[in-house]
Amino acid sequence: MTRFHRFLALLYVLVLLGGCETKITVPSEGPVADWSAYGRDPGGSRYSLLTQINKANVKHLKVAWTYRTGDVSDGTDRARGTKAAGPSAFEATPILADGTLYLCTPFNRVMALDPETSAGRWTYDPHVDLSIRYANQLVCRGVSTWLDPDRTVGEPCRRRIFLGTNDARLIALDATTGNPCADFGKDGQVDLTRGVGSVRPGEYQVTSPPAVIYDLVVVGSAISDNQRVDAPGGVVRAFAARTGALRWSWDTAPPDLSPEAPQEKSTYHLGTANAWSILSVDPERDLVFVPTGNTSPDFYGGERHGLDFYSSSIVALRASSGEVVWHFQTVHHDLWDYDVPAQPALITLHRGGVDIPAVAQITKVGHLFLLHRETGEPLFPVEERAVPQTTVPGEQTSPTQPFPTAPSALVPHALTPEDAWGLTFWDRGRCRERIAALRSEGVFTPPSLEGTVMFPGNIGGGNWSGVAFEPERGLLLVNTNNLPFVVRLIPRERYEAERRAVKPSVEIAPQTGTPYGMTREPLLSPFGLPCNPPPWGKLAAIELATGKMRWEIPLGTGRDRPIPIPLRWGTPNFGGAITTAGGLVFIGAAMDNYLRAFDVDTGEELWKGRLPAGGQATPLTYRLHENGKQYVVIAAGGHGRMGTTVGDSVVAFALPD
Repeated sequence: MTRFHRFLALLYVLVLLGGCETKITVPSEGPVADWSAYGRDPGGSRYSLLTQINKANVKHLKVAWTYRTGDVSDGTDRARGTKAAGPSAFEATPILADGTLYLCTPFNRVMALDPETSAGRWTYDPHVDLSIRYANQLVCRGVSTWLDPDRTVGEPCRRRIFLGTNDARLIALDATTGNPCADFGKDGQVDLTRGVGSVRPGEYQVTSPPAVIYDLVVVGSAISDNQRVDAPGGVVRAFAARTGALRWSWDTAPPDLSPEAPQEKSTYHLGTANAWSILSVDPERDLVFVPTGNTSPDFYGGERHGLDFYSSSIVALRASSGEVVWHFQTVHHDLWDYDVPAQPALITLHRGGVDIPAVAQITKVGHLFLLHRETGEPLFPVEERAVPQTTVPGEQTSPTQPFPTAPSALVPHALTPEDAWGLTFWDRGRCRERIAALRSEGVFTPPSLEGTVMFPGNIGGGNWSGVAFEPERGLLLVNTNNLPFVVRLIPRERYEAERRAVKPSVEIAPQTGTPYGMTREPLLSPFGLPCNPPPWGKLAAIELATGKMRWEIPLGTGRDRPIPIPLRWGTPNFGGAITTAGGLVFIGAAMDNYLRAFDVDTGEELWKGRLPAGGQATPLTYRLHENGKQYVVIAAGGHGRMGTTVGDSVVAFALPD
């Protein structure tokens, strides 16, 4: 054999060896676990006891199955033969109960799947009108479930699936068949627009899963921003899980305000703070925790007259009655759309040898407040600090705002001309000039007539992505955004002319009932990149006992957008993290199409799986039975307004056979 032939033989052997996959042993021992609520449990911990997938083997994860819902819209696509007027965002986290996976699509269809094969079991369509352009786009973050203790196996609607819809209905379905529960409301549904005032098409939605406690279903609403002072009331209501009868309602107006309805056809006060995000419940303490939004409109508060008493707050309600137990306001007289956007996480804080029942709340400001669950008292000191004041006639700003002393703010709070960033000297110079022309005095600089840099912007800091708790290490996992916006108030006499001239990329809204309209847009360079330095999205681990940051990393790359190269600059992100007893953090969220796994101790990226579209959703994980596989599942359908790749896939990953 010549030397050349020996070389070819060696090359052939190496190719064969390289093609052999390492044998993977899938552990058969360990716990089984479901995921029966949006945040795994009613308190939204997002922590799973599963250990089959761990730090050592997560690198071997492969796609186990993919399910296509068929429901997606970029605002122009035809969906089931009907043109959808607005874009969709697939933000859903499925739930797993009684061996079935339940999920909702952006069009509010509900689907029941085999969790190990994705085989469909049933589909329910509420026939939401897709010709309407919904204010918060087409979105459904999840469904909820309730098991009726008074019904036996085989009885109709023993387990119920509850759905809130984009057209403001609360629907109860039989978990076995998908048929509406005829004994709930009228033919299985309750109209949530009753009593909240005059509702315009697409203005009043339910985008988050209802909360379930005892035999009650508790639901808030998402209301169009910046349209009018007399927007529908932001009431939170509890309905009987069996009948749909109203059991209590919490009108989010101040407690000393007259109970008289301010307008015909309205049972509740108009323009009040709503609760659009995910609620948490604590059955042991008879509490419902409500994250509230802003009083209408967002950027001018001169007509509120104290109506924002409960806005931008965490509010604890007595579950059995709806009475307020305590509330903590994260922003006073909010003029920045800095509402409380995420599910309050009910956690246990270990400190000084004592277990403290706590609430962890991330805000759009990038503040993380840790409060005692029973009293609302801060577990780290909170300081009232002086902030910039308004120059707008008719407005009055709060002289101070609350700042937690620990943990420190998770995002920057100031952007000066010297901070301007760009790919070149030219675009950096344009960013510097633009910042210099605006009012930019740090966080809580109020809206102005000349234009104000809002930093962080209204997408956060934190958003509905929320937090995940790792109890063994006492860590809280938080993903944040770092993107400035520009807000400008427009005197009423100039509004119509500016509305006709505004660029399509700029949001403009009338704020009817006030002296000013408004515009809002991200602060971007001529190349379409943020004018502030990266990273533009991050993932962090916070030690709860001390309030210190253990690690922080950029989240996401520019592979899919905004720069089509895989630079690890971090990207804006929507969709939260989950943690497991296998020492892992799973998260999608970023603007590149990946689901990632990180080492919970160090933040090291251990694996990433390619998705067919944007993963702007919180994943879940489950294992049905002994000798079964652990699955990690995420909705990969993108986010229309965010600009990520849109689609209609649900993707499951598992260790290979």
